[in-house]
Amino acid sequence: MRRLRILRVLTRMNVGGPSMQVTTLHRHLDPDRYEQRLCTGHVGEDEADYQALFAPELPVHRIPTLGRRIGPGGDAYAFAKLFAHMREFRPHIVHTHTAKAGVLGRLAAVAAGVPVRVHTFHGHLLHGYFSARATRVMTAVESALARRTQRLVSVGAQVRDDLLAAGVGVTRQYRVIAPGTVLPTLPDRAAARRELGLPDDGPVVAYVGRVTGIKRPDRFLAAARIVRAAVPETTFVVCGAGDRLAETRAAATDLGDAVRFTGWRADVHTVYAAADVVLLTSDNEGTPVSLIEAALAGRPAVATRVGSVDEVVCDNRTGLLTPPDAEPLAAATIRLLRDGSLRERLGRQAAEHAANAFGPGRLVSGIDRLYSELAVERGWWPEHRAVSAAP
Repeated sequence: MRRLRILRVLTRMNVGGPSMQVTTLHRHLDPDRYEQRLCTGHVGEDEADYQALFAPELPVHRIPTLGRRIGPGGDAYAFAKLFAHMREFRPHIVHTHTAKAGVLGRLAAVAAGVPVRVHTFHGHLLHGYFSARATRVMTAVESALARRTQRLVSVGAQVRDDLLAAGVGVTRQYRVIAPGTVLPTLPDRAAARRELGLPDDGPVVAYVGRVTGIKRPDRFLAAARIVRAAVPETTFVVCGAGDRLAETRAAATDLGDAVRFTGWRADVHTVYAAADVVLLTSDNEGTPVSLIEAALAGRPAVATRVGSVDEVVCDNRTGLLTPPDAEPLAAATIRLLRDGSLRERLGRQAAEHAANAFGPGRLVSGIDRLYSELAVERGWWPEHRAVSAAP
């Protein structure tokens, strides 16, 4: 029985959900059923490399101009290299992740005659990223590409619904497959705080993620000021980097050492272990892995009700959701910091929910079922072989 050849294309391996997902799939999809190849670009100077930090053993085919920067010459080169990989590897399925890889990878797959194209939307660019005109162009491009794509994967139901409402694909093309991950064993709270140089006493509020416009670091700082006024002993930890890091550091000078910037850390679980609450202030999200990780660590989140966040954080059961404004975010954070029993209950329920809904087996078995379904449709596998088994 033939193995399916899967060529996966990702714009870059920066720290975040897409890199985590492709790594999990390469590690855990059954090698007796699948032969996999990953093509990706280089991370930006203001980004951390997920492969270097978390998956140094992962085999990667680097295409320098496949990174986030857009330019006709570099994009044409990336297209040509992807086309060459496809002609040499002869994949049954090209599976693309993130916007630029989705465009170039699917166009190259059509040109190379790859029979099946799959694209994962880890979020979308319909809100908060571009001007109205640029968003219309992006939507038109995605709609056209969807007509040449056999399956569209979304990381959450709301992400799918937003894309359908914008005219990207049709319902029968979509499969909702949530991210899946695990955390290493957490250090105890005191050891974690020592490692991070944080005060032994007093509450800690953490932010984990890219420091970039759509994540609204300005809103994070505005909420931090309100929280500090009500709970003066609170310390805030920002674990991440991005194009707004220097600007955010400068804007936080009035808060002094109440805000600590750690950069990206390979031991991100240490940040969760040190924290009492995890805060997310974004204007737009898919299904944020940082909130899944926080939940697995037993830490309740306060987050904006955007994208598929409410599929990770169940309001008043595993955390608190608010409109995207500093005042309600701060009020919810203050409520959790002042009410230890509520914080403990939500954290415990968050851990239970995340373990059931977002374990790596759910991601791997979901993608395995999807590929098996396509293999049976194409006649590559008999139906009895299309049995998914989580690792």
